[in-house]
Amino acid sequence: MRLDGFAARVAVVTAAVLAVALVWQSLPLLRAQLVAWRAEPRPVAARGELAPLEQATIALFEQARDSVVFISTAERVIDPWSRDVFDVPRGTGSGFVWDELGHVVTNHHVVEGASRATVRLADDRSYRAQLVGTSPRHDLAVLRIGVGVGRPPPLPIGRSAELRVGQSVFAIGNPFGLDWTLTTGVVSALERRLETGDGAIAGLVQTDAAINPGNSGGPLLDSAGRLVGVNTAIYSPSGASAGVGFAVPVDVVNRVVPQLIARGRYAPPSLGIETDPRADALARRLGVEGAMVVGVEPGSAADRLGLRPARIAPGGRLVPGDIIVEAGGRTTPNGDALRAALEAFAVGDRIELGFVRDGERRTVEATLGPPS
Repeated sequence: MRLDGFAARVAVVTAAVLAVALVWQSLPLLRAQLVAWRAEPRPVAARGELAPLEQATIALFEQARDSVVFISTAERVIDPWSRDVFDVPRGTGSGFVWDELGHVVTNHHVVEGASRATVRLADDRSYRAQLVGTSPRHDLAVLRIGVGVGRPPPLPIGRSAELRVGQSVFAIGNPFGLDWTLTTGVVSALERRLETGDGAIAGLVQTDAAINPGNSGGPLLDSAGRLVGVNTAIYSPSGASAGVGFAVPVDVVNRVVPQLIARGRYAPPSLGIETDPRADALARRLGVEGAMVVGVEPGSAADRLGLRPARIAPGGRLVPGDIIVEAGGRTTPNGDALRAALEAFAVGDRIELGFVRDGERRTVEATLGPPS
């Protein structure tokens, strides 16, 4: 009898414990059910003023947004069966207003191969664009749209020569068709070189601001809202942003775009010489890093300076020409570097030219002429 009584007490205590545990676990549900009939939105916590950096970024975007455009392109194709001609969507990109005359700057690769380009403004107005000129070497192109009233303002121009690594930059564009997107970052490096299908683009600004497909042609701005570059490419195995983006520096843009508007093409200044990678390799074997002259155009700056090209001596021996090692304060280890150095100047500019002749370093002053 005692065992039966003890077992009964144990059973009662166990049941009580289980009941208490069940009630405890069910309390939140019971409470939710009891108060559901009078549920209300939660109170909003006071935030206070935005941080100064946030306020500056918002003001920058709002000021620049109307100057950035969305570009969509189409390609003309022929149906092989019906022989009908029609346009199909080709791609999208970004651009920005250059001046009050309706000129829009974007990348060459955004409009390359397109039969039609449409520019959409921030207020949703769309215009058929006319191609004014392109420079594949710089991946730049200029379009023109006819905006009668309510013309968007051009972006203020900065100087890429003043950029410092670590400086804040802001990219605005239309990545993946997501129009008017702002990303932020810093200048990661300067004077980068990128190989493209149209040759190498030198002097690029590298940034970790997210640049994705569709950002091409959009502006890269400094913290003052000035244009410091044109977003052109990303370096990524996946094709999406990996923290390595590139922009054409605005000093190049400000030199190339006016020529595209005026003549439809870019014509860099020239010394009037010819170079060849094989001759540059010969110069290296002679212990000189430079661009060897293999030809001189009559009447050119090089001709007036008396620069000597390489020549074949009697007996078939190659006599090396003058080797240009510096132009305008920049070293020129090869012909490509020499052309890049000259592009920093305009026709008529006078620059110092350093070259090696017969093992002796010489320096002269040259006046750059028009391209041949």
